[in-house]
Amino acid sequence: MTTNNKITVAYGDGIGPEIMDATLRILDAAGADLHYDVIEIGERVYKSGYESGISPESWEKIRTNKIFLKAPITTPQGGGFKSLNVTIRKSLGLFSNVRPTRTYAPYVSSHFPLMDLVVVRENEEDLYAGIEHQQTNEVVQTLKLISRPGSEKIIRYAFEYAKAYGRKKVTCMTKDNIMKHSDGLFHSIFKEVALEYPDIEADHWIIDIGSAVVANRPESLDVIVTLNLYGDIISDIAAEVAGSVGLGGSANVGMNHAMFEAIHGSAPVIAGQNVANPSGLLNGAIMMLVQMGKAEAAAKIQNAWLRTLEDGVHTQDIYRSQRSEQLVGTKEFADAIIERLGQLPTKLRPVTYNDGDLITVNLSEPKLKKKELVGVDVFIDWTLNDRDPNVMGKAMENIENNVLELKVISNRGVLVFPGGLPETFCSDHWRCRFVAKKDQKVTNEDVLSLLSSIGADGFDFIKTEHLYTFDGKLGYSLSQGE
Repeated sequence: MTTNNKITVAYGDGIGPEIMDATLRILDAAGADLHYDVIEIGERVYKSGYESGISPESWEKIRTNKIFLKAPITTPQGGGFKSLNVTIRKSLGLFSNVRPTRTYAPYVSSHFPLMDLVVVRENEEDLYAGIEHQQTNEVVQTLKLISRPGSEKIIRYAFEYAKAYGRKKVTCMTKDNIMKHSDGLFHSIFKEVALEYPDIEADHWIIDIGSAVVANRPESLDVIVTLNLYGDIISDIAAEVAGSVGLGGSANVGMNHAMFEAIHGSAPVIAGQNVANPSGLLNGAIMMLVQMGKAEAAAKIQNAWLRTLEDGVHTQDIYRSQRSEQLVGTKEFADAIIERLGQLPTKLRPVTYNDGDLITVNLSEPKLKKKELVGVDVFIDWTLNDRDPNVMGKAMENIENNVLELKVISNRGVLVFPGGLPETFCSDHWRCRFVAKKDQKVTNEDVLSLLSSIGADGFDFIKTEHLYTFDGKLGYSLSQGE
């Protein structure tokens, strides 16, 4: 990633203008030597007719300058407005979301005074692809898309981050005991990549117990790498148990562009009152300076910020009478940090950064596997005959096809024919699995012929999924009970 000293800046909505003003004053006072190309995004832009919350002119500035410092925005409720954050991350290939979280006890209350972890979250795919369909009156589908290159990029980034910052362990979190193909792919790539970093410990947690560890034993964790949805959740858990979501900064990094922000929202209820804590956006800006090769300015600002916390100069969100010395507003908090530029904390651990802390990722060569079509899942919308799976099963068994035959029918992932249990509740959404008859090869023409026969018998087929093997291994899941 190459950049000059010009960055794109958006003041955002709610408390955004206040905390951005405070942040930029601190950057300027520290001698960061930046030039600001200001754009407008967010609520007013949404309402002016841009459903993504950003104009083409603003897009061009972001793409040209490559570095984007963004305050929180408000997305209007209803009306089909798209998440601007998700749009920017995916459109610019910002595949890595990095959220460092450490505690600042006793100056900010936390039960975990030694907590110091980083969540590295995949940022482009998973359920956040936002591909959804209502298929029947009763069933809505969301597609969870996990790719090998997308997984490898974020996993390699996590290990390279650990290497650059002297971290000792990378923990992978998935739910591959249930989602054996999607989360299973992520976990398997993690194990492959980990072998290339023998000096860094690697381990794995199932996401549910892993989330509990984040909430109850965060000091045992160092760098966490995980999929998009899980990372979104556990990074907020980590920020909360560290003391305050309001302190957390976030980096969204790609191969050619990067966006930096606070992890909190626009908080419109306190906007304009000079009470918001600018620390989250400031910590995002510190990560930005490191990314731009301005390590000295980054450390200077963060150490002044730590000294300000130490001296008990606190905004209302972290102010506690028994440990704080002075309650200040947004502007005054920024002034206090500026006054302390050049000072180090005396009790909290000071930070240092290196200009070489930039992280690059190189993907391995893809290894193509032999892909063979062996069947098809046909999804049916059906409510007749009291939803008796045996009635549907007999009908599907009688469908004539020279190559494909019915194997099982499932409903919401549970086998209901043949041999299903009468206690199993059935919705109006049925998956009929057809597989190749003995010694037969399946083609797309065979699938089309099958669908034609199913339609001719009066069934409403709403979706198909081809069943493949890859190097002879199943590329699809079995029904529960199959």
